[in-house]
Amino acid sequence: MKPSIDYQALFAATPSPYLVLRPDLVIVDVNDAYLRATDRTREDLVGQYLFDAFPDNPADATADGVRNLGASLQRALQSKEPDTMAVQKYDIPVPSRPGAFEERWWSPINTPVLRPDGQVAWIIHRVEDVTEFVRSRTAPTGGPRGKRVAMEAELYARARELQRLNEELRQAHARERKVAVALQEAMLHSPDLDRHRNIAVRYLPAVGSLNVCGDWYDIVDLPDDTFGVAVGDVVGHGLEAAAVMGMLRSALSAAVRALHEPAKSLEVLGLYARSVEGALVTTAAQAVIAPRHHRIAYSSAGHPPPVLAHPDGTSDLLDQATDPPLGARPEHVPRPQATLRYTPGDILVLYTDGLIERRGEDIDAGLSRLTDGLARYARLGPDRLADALLGHLGVRGGAQDDIALIIVRL
Repeated sequence: MKPSIDYQALFAATPSPYLVLRPDLVIVDVNDAYLRATDRTREDLVGQYLFDAFPDNPADATADGVRNLGASLQRALQSKEPDTMAVQKYDIPVPSRPGAFEERWWSPINTPVLRPDGQVAWIIHRVEDVTEFVRSRTAPTGGPRGKRVAMEAELYARARELQRLNEELRQAHARERKVAVALQEAMLHSPDLDRHRNIAVRYLPAVGSLNVCGDWYDIVDLPDDTFGVAVGDVVGHGLEAAAVMGMLRSALSAAVRALHEPAKSLEVLGLYARSVEGALVTTAAQAVIAPRHHRIAYSSAGHPPPVLAHPDGTSDLLDQATDPPLGARPEHVPRPQATLRYTPGDILVLYTDGLIERRGEDIDAGLSRLTDGLARYARLGPDRLADALLGHLGVRGGAQDDIALIIVRL
């Protein structure tokens, strides 16, 4: 028989100091060890914004506790992974002496707790008060011990400098990410999309990661009322991936306009990719839809299969014309192409792997969730269906990888 555990009592008795924070950093719970470490009561803390309860020491011009802890908490929120900080000097107010602060050194770790949909519900902020240890190791003494202590103090100082440099590097990466996302979104403009009220598109950059700006979508009008839809995924991230994505997207758009066939267009793209640094092993899927004949022709270069969903709740995976990614073969080989008929009212979905792939999970599980969502929301219009699918798959706010999505109501 499984023993019953009182987790509330367990949390209260845990010897390490803990806070529980909402994603907006408001304190919702605190254990006894934290109250003892900070000389506070529950009434002092619960319901308080963290940095209102523990602001920086205004008398210390070098105080950076709020900045560094805030950055760590944001990393935990965005990455959805625990974030461990270096030993941090973070003075705290003295409750009995308004305006006075007490020097404190802490060893913190911030761990997100996820809801079933994958979003952060809480952050567990665990700290160890190492003030006495730091003071004992940096107290001035003579002889060999004094030299050792001086060396350890220097190591602490270097660790602090490394922490500062890491924060500057993180900020530089964040700036690059912002520029890359803006460039990506500008390049994803599809003029022909405006003529298709039956098509919805979405692009969501990766959350808490530099793995952004390699995914694309495109819609291209072709002769005889046919049109093409395509998605692709460049290996890499940042500005380089955004630049490669732009070149490959433009090349595939030009190729399908000239050739009107998915497989031949991907052949041209594969040859072009050999001359573009960073383009090899890109995946892409291209489909050409002929509404007059209710026909879809498609080809895939190592990409997850498009899905054709039917009003009765069933779905077909378009996986009969799949070939390796661009440049994966040493010599040029014609790519396969498949054709199938559709019934008006069907839904064609093209997407990149960020929509369905999850760490430690087989891709078939993600495909099953996608087809289940299509069956559940098939009656919605393209835009509402796109949003419903993102919510159903738990990525409405983004995922650990980019997501590009095309919904076509046929």
